[in-house]
Amino acid sequence: MARSSPHPLQPAMLLGSPSFPNAIAWSHDNLIAVSSGHLVTILRPDLPFGPRGVIKVSPSEPLQVGFVERKDLLSGCLLPITLYRDDKPVVRSISWSPLGMAANSGCLISVCTSEGRVKIFRPPFCDYCAEWIEVVDITKRLYEYFQFTTFQGTGNASLDVSDKNASDHTDSVDKNNEKLSKKKAENHLLPLISADQYASRSAMLCSLVVSWSPLLRLASEFNPVCDSVSLLAVGGKSGKISLWRFHPPDCYTVEDREVPTTVKFAGLLQAHNSWVTTISWLLFSLDSSNPQILLASGSSDGSVKIWLADIDKLLKSSEVDEASFSLLKEVITVNAVPVSVLSVTVHVQYPSKMLLAIGTVSGSFEIWLCDISSREFDKLGSYDAHDLVVTGLAWAFGGRFLYSCSQDNLVRSWTLHENRLNEVTLFSDMPHDSSICISRDAFDSCFGVAVSPGNLVIATVHCFDVEKLHRMYEGRILKAAVEYFWIGGLKVDVQLKSPFSCYIEENSSFMEKELTCWGTNILWSLNQYQCHNKPLVLWDIIAALLAFKENNSKFAEHILIKWISSSFLQLHMDLPPEKVLSAVSSSLSDIPSRLLHLLNIICRRVMLAELDADQITGMNKMVQKLERVCPAMEKQTTKWIEILLSSERELRERLVGFSLSAFRTSMSNTETTSQPGCWYPVGLAEMEQWIALDREHLRDQLKFIASEVTIEKRSLTSRCETCSFCSASVPFESPEFGFCQGENFSSGDVKPHRLSRCVVCMQVCPITPLWYCVCCHRSGFRLAPEPLFRMSSFHLDSDSSTISNSHAVSSKPLCPFCGILLQRQQPDFLLSPTPV
Repeated sequence: MARSSPHPLQPAMLLGSPSFPNAIAWSHDNLIAVSSGHLVTILRPDLPFGPRGVIKVSPSEPLQVGFVERKDLLSGCLLPITLYRDDKPVVRSISWSPLGMAANSGCLISVCTSEGRVKIFRPPFCDYCAEWIEVVDITKRLYEYFQFTTFQGTGNASLDVSDKNASDHTDSVDKNNEKLSKKKAENHLLPLISADQYASRSAMLCSLVVSWSPLLRLASEFNPVCDSVSLLAVGGKSGKISLWRFHPPDCYTVEDREVPTTVKFAGLLQAHNSWVTTISWLLFSLDSSNPQILLASGSSDGSVKIWLADIDKLLKSSEVDEASFSLLKEVITVNAVPVSVLSVTVHVQYPSKMLLAIGTVSGSFEIWLCDISSREFDKLGSYDAHDLVVTGLAWAFGGRFLYSCSQDNLVRSWTLHENRLNEVTLFSDMPHDSSICISRDAFDSCFGVAVSPGNLVIATVHCFDVEKLHRMYEGRILKAAVEYFWIGGLKVDVQLKSPFSCYIEENSSFMEKELTCWGTNILWSLNQYQCHNKPLVLWDIIAALLAFKENNSKFAEHILIKWISSSFLQLHMDLPPEKVLSAVSSSLSDIPSRLLHLLNIICRRVMLAELDADQITGMNKMVQKLERVCPAMEKQTTKWIEILLSSERELRERLVGFSLSAFRTSMSNTETTSQPGCWYPVGLAEMEQWIALDREHLRDQLKFIASEVTIEKRSLTSRCETCSFCSASVPFESPEFGFCQGENFSSGDVKPHRLSRCVVCMQVCPITPLWYCVCCHRSGFRLAPEPLFRMSSFHLDSDSSTISNSHAVSSKPLCPFCGILLQRQQPDFLLSPTPV
């Protein structure tokens, strides 16, 4: 029986129970983190029973903030501290960083515990273990700052508390702290502090919530490389928010496990007079040259404040102060009920407006519409949606949908129509694994909701009611579960005629409205990825399209043809698929690289999913002969293969042309060394050989650039590559792989070694950990220049300014053919993100 939605996603069982709101978070590289008791469990949405990462929270040594008289221990302000007996801290708040902050260009994760401690962890990408690695102790750095400022009565003196993961950045500070600690322990004549001072200092160091900002960039005409920074905001009991600048590594690696994490203390913002309970960031990009960032903070006193941050001051000033933030609006919830969660997003129809959802401990939430340009704030409504604390709010599809969850175990779905929320039914068909027969009636409460990168799936985390579990089996090991819902088929308001109406009649088993919603939402999701700053993580889109394809339906292909017609060809009429695909094949040179990357991923993972990735790559020389070489293939499948290989050839020409142009413009530059993290052309000899082999299929512009480089090149000569196993020569025969020519192979008894070539430079890969693309299965040890991924067409003249500064062009581990994040290839029993 055909389904009206993609296949159900299996729930994932957890060994710990969440205790605080926003207990689940979805990363930009498609990993899900759940704060479950004293653990942070990290898993992949497509493998609920597969490998997992874990962060264990253990009790920490108390920080020395001063001494008080014994009689003061029972004073009102110190009584909570005196009576505190929790020797098993749990995770209170988690937040993912943007992509690029970890040494392998992945995400860092910040973890705040019930003890008020905040630490930063990185993935164990080369440690072959499940436990994530601690890189920074934020609370310790904040303690060091206060030791030399507030605790010493010097006010807010600036102190650079940067971290290089080896503590060499603050040797003098650490030594002074050690001396100070020893002195306090040995000298009983030190002055005592009052109970109020002790309580105040403890509140300053006790953190409650963490939140990463989007990646912020500063570029100037003198420095074409953008200085990228992400800010970590840490809210505490004192009402202050501490801000920390995190810089990406100078260069990315999958080999060195000791790459330092650079973090600097930016300053403090006195946001509230009571506990800061929730924080959220939002980046506006109305003007690419002047982006704006907002900080929304909620408090236990029922207030929510919206701050407009000065990006220049945030990134350039030695210390952030009150002048770095301007208060746009203060909202007081009804009856001043404490705020539990916040969610912000840019309005899909009005890029200058922000949608703000405020959840409270009473079970209600409010919706506000904020016009940033005019600074007008309108309350759209207040909704008594739940009986207990609102533990999660999440916008989807640019504010068209809102999802709320609560400790009352309800997950509710809302659609925004004419500035009012209307509840819609949240359908979900969630069969459990046959070995774990647990009814959803055993769920007791819900502690968070997160939206997938493509907005087609939401994930929620539920605690189990132990009384409803089998005490001998499930009750002993199962504490919570992550549950998934497909949301791409939820009802949307479609005023115009659906682009899928003409096709729905062929799929009578599907409901017309559901197909209309699925098609509209998938197209919306695909169009969002045309933004270069949005990482290519298409897992949910691909999973949905594959499910439609497996239902023996051509609906998936129809969606993609519609997407290609509107995005690639700017056509607003329905043409036969053959004409659309033919038109795309003839216009690849005028298509932006980002769209080519999207096309390649869709071809490999959806339309050609039944073919092996290596098998497709090996067809490079068959573009013009596919129908004759592969007669068993359907004509339509052959057409998709031809488009894929033509698109990849186009991207390789752009990479080769960019490299040769960069070499040509740098011939007069005597500087031969490159800075860490910067790109320089490598593999020119192999590129010239590739041009010579495929000269008849290449563009005249690339041939002209190659001829000029050949004439100007004096010191560079074609080198002979050798085999990594037997040191025999390896001739250049293909850009994908090579075979060595050893003497022992002439008899035919022993096969020559097959060697992979680098996906970027086409040189033979060494026997070391390599960058690996999980989409096209290519490997490499060099990285492509970032401008390659921003090219609007093949014409290299438009990028001459960037090429002329090629020594300052940054490199990121992105596949030049798929555009997704490269990673270290790991065994199946280890956790690794899968963006596709």
